[in-house]
Amino acid sequence: MAASEHQLMISIGLIEKDVNGDTLWVWCYPSVDPELRQVLLSKCCLSGDTKDFHTFLFGQFNRTWYYISTVEVQEPTALKKVTHFSIVVTAKDFNPEKYAALSRILCRTYVKYGTPVKMLEAYITVFTKGICQSDENGSFLIKDYDVRKAYLAGSIKDIVAQFGMEAIILYTALMLKKRVVVHHPRIEALLEFTRVLPALAWHRKDWSILHPYVHLTDSELEDLKKCSGYVAGFVDPEVSNRADLFDVYVNLPESAITVSPSAKESMSMGKLHKEIGRLILQSAEDAEKSDSQVIKDISVKTKEILTNLVALAEQCEDSKLTLESLKEHHFPPATENFLFHLAAAEQLLRI
Repeated sequence: MAASEHQLMISIGLIEKDVNGDTLWVWCYPSVDPELRQVLLSKCCLSGDTKDFHTFLFGQFNRTWYYISTVEVQEPTALKKVTHFSIVVTAKDFNPEKYAALSRILCRTYVKYGTPVKMLEAYITVFTKGICQSDENGSFLIKDYDVRKAYLAGSIKDIVAQFGMEAIILYTALMLKKRVVVHHPRIEALLEFTRVLPALAWHRKDWSILHPYVHLTDSELEDLKKCSGYVAGFVDPEVSNRADLFDVYVNLPESAITVSPSAKESMSMGKLHKEIGRLILQSAEDAEKSDSQVIKDISVKTKEILTNLVALAEQCEDSKLTLESLKEHHFPPATENFLFHLAAAEQLLRI
């Protein structure tokens, strides 16, 4: 195993809520910068009313992934004045299942010993050896958590079942590197839905575009706006009024997808889109096919489109397309439009 595989973790932190209802950042190793610390405190669900309790959530801020596991302390325990605590692991990679499994062990260790020292021992063992074994708290092996499994963990079939032919809007948005905002009041529903969307552009295998849990704060929106295209999840319905944040808006509870006026031209649909949409629908509705097979079917179609696009580009100077060179092929307007914007997204366009 490459050394870097288990050295993707950046830090571990501990947030506690005490019997007086105060929530404090009490410990971390090696360090967490103040801005990220504030974001993590706002995410951990202990700073507000703990009725809104989330055992595990994840997100991204400033190119750092964070994974937060929260536990309600049950008596008897070594933690005398603590009612709840959150373990926060930050890392360079997207792999919720891996960090959820590790966090469960860290949480059990903290409940048992009531001190971060034992937790730190487990963290350092994983960081240096990629393994953590304990009879009572369970064992953890980093190599059990392949990143491809994380990429394929959600259900594309559920998304197509919910949106039908409109799934083509999501596919087009992802292919063209558009800004997709998703709203749902439940964090768990947001995480489950948004994590699947980057798989629609499987050829890129780029989950850095995913920001599954964003608050409408200056620091988080500033961070989001650094990305040219993204998939961002919000629990606050107010985001629907923030047209400056999205090209495509997905209202999950209403099963509604809206394309913003500014993106309508580049997102216009034609015969090619219908063909791709039907393929997605047929594949997803096939009971014999798994989610990963549906992703594969979509990626095969994508590859076919990209191969044709590269072939068109290779006929041009510097192997870069121009709108004029596309027009020579007399594609239907919507297809020409899509290929032009796709060429831009794939850096095949002469600027």
